[in-house]
Amino acid sequence: MPRKRQAKEKTNAEDEASKNTGQTPTGSLPVQTFDEYQCSGNVEADFPGLCALLDMKNIPTVCTKHPTSSAAKTEGEDGEDNQSKTSTAPFWWKPCLKVELESEDPLGPKNMKISGWKVNKQIFRVLQKMLPSVSQLQSLQFWQAGLTDQMLISLVNTISLCSALKVVKLEGSVLPEQSYHLLLSEDSLLTHLSLRNNRIGDEGARLIGSALSTSRSANKNLMSLNLAFNSIGDAGATHIAKGLRLNRALLFLSLSSNQIGDSGAAHLAAILGKFALTHEEVVERRKLLLQRAQAEASKKEEKSAANKEKSSKKTSEAKTPRGKGGEPGGRERQSSAHEAELVEAVNPLLDKSVHHRDGEVFLPGNTILHSLNLAGNRITEKSLPLFLASLETQAEGRGGLWRLCLQRNLFPPECECYTKIKELMDCSAQKDRKEEGQEASH
Repeated sequence: MPRKRQAKEKTNAEDEASKNTGQTPTGSLPVQTFDEYQCSGNVEADFPGLCALLDMKNIPTVCTKHPTSSAAKTEGEDGEDNQSKTSTAPFWWKPCLKVELESEDPLGPKNMKISGWKVNKQIFRVLQKMLPSVSQLQSLQFWQAGLTDQMLISLVNTISLCSALKVVKLEGSVLPEQSYHLLLSEDSLLTHLSLRNNRIGDEGARLIGSALSTSRSANKNLMSLNLAFNSIGDAGATHIAKGLRLNRALLFLSLSSNQIGDSGAAHLAAILGKFALTHEEVVERRKLLLQRAQAEASKKEEKSAANKEKSSKKTSEAKTPRGKGGEPGGRERQSSAHEAELVEAVNPLLDKSVHHRDGEVFLPGNTILHSLNLAGNRITEKSLPLFLASLETQAEGRGGLWRLCLQRNLFPPECECYTKIKELMDCSAQKDRKEEGQEASH
């Protein structure tokens, strides 16, 4: 009897395990639907499990790279040795989902990459369901994965559910509707975005420029943007420059290997130095100033009322018990204070260095951008004095560019103006390192 009871308990345990994994004990038939499947965060189990529930025939292999092997491998060595815990060793030409773990814990993938194979609707559906459960995922990469505009729109919504995801690389994917800018939305939490080799062109650059900033909105989290190899011309560069006017988050921008000439370069150089506000920006600045004045007045009134109330409490002997809500109007005061804080938030249009001259309002240039890569474009010697003038203006204050790449353009590398720019960049880099050292010491 004990043996029969043990056998029965073992069978029940296997049945219960099979319910959790979506398979019967024999692994032949799913006992769950795709929508009912509960993702565990273990990509090696969830990915094939979800694919099986969609009756997929050729399921891509999960190739896992563990921390112990990462130091000994290069980026190009993602073959047999990096597929730990997979049942079969995939050939290099077969689709595989590459996963890099933060630790030996299978629930800790930090990087996920799909490279060189097309993501169909079924695979994308699996990724959408699985990604939010991968709680430690920091980086998501697609290279020539054949995503569509509709997939990207859905991916943006999925990314918002991935709390740790800060890096997205979408490269070699041409989208007819140019939806790339959705990854730069004002509420996006991404800090690094690479959109290389997507044939973005001038229209896509216009949308991206608007996402970086307008007079009313700005992306506040993205620090690095790679737009290399995208057929962006002068018009596109002008749109990107416009987006940099009021953006105070982006630190690194690459526009290398595009088709930018002197016209686009002139607009990029202009935003690095002092520039005049447009009519739209002036109007928005006035609105912000009025909003700030109203918030400050409200704050003063609340302070005055609080002082009167305090004085009244000292002189009166009222015995009315205080309710749970605290002082009357407490919530209103907190709300007004919060509004005042919002108005006081850093906004380039409210910069204290704004000044008036000849009937125009001038704003200090973008000194937050640290690195601008314009190598491999069509810039001639004509544009170099414009960059030099803006850099010299930046050198008078704090911040500004410490890296400006202009190699492989249409001017001789030995020309005098380019030599001065390089010398100025060397000084800026040294100054920046010195300031960082001083801040670290304090």
